[in-house]
Amino acid sequence: MDARACLIGITLAVAVAAFAALAGFDRDRSFYPTLLIVIASCYVLFAAIGAGAPIIGWETAGLFLFGVAAIIGFRRNLWIVVGALCCHGMLDAIHDRLIMNPGTPGWWPVFCLAFDVTAAACLAWRISRPGHAARSI
Repeated sequence: MDARACLIGITLAVAVAAFAALAGFDRDRSFYPTLLIVIASCYVLFAAIGAGAPIIGWETAGLFLFGVAAIIGFRRNLWIVVGALCCHGMLDAIHDRLIMNPGTPGWWPVFCLAFDVTAAACLAWRISRPGHAARSI
């Protein structure tokens, strides 16, 4: 299941990035920061489904940190969002060792790791192209 979850995460991230580019959503610098916040909110959802208040609190603290990174990246430099997406992927790799969240599906960490890192690569490719202003305007 891990290889399949990884492949699905990569495929979905590329599809989301392609759709955003075709629709023009990624022309707005808020697209990837918003995506980061939505991604980070999933662990809070999983805690609400299968855990109690203490786990919801810990997951909300993580959401807050990634939300702050998204805001700073949006306002200052989108490379911060690239880094935050990669960091969230690395968190996925060790999440169950830090926070035992019984609501998290077993396949989620591998899927989310693959999605996060691929989305970060798509954003990095997008902002490294000539003419793109990664820094705030």
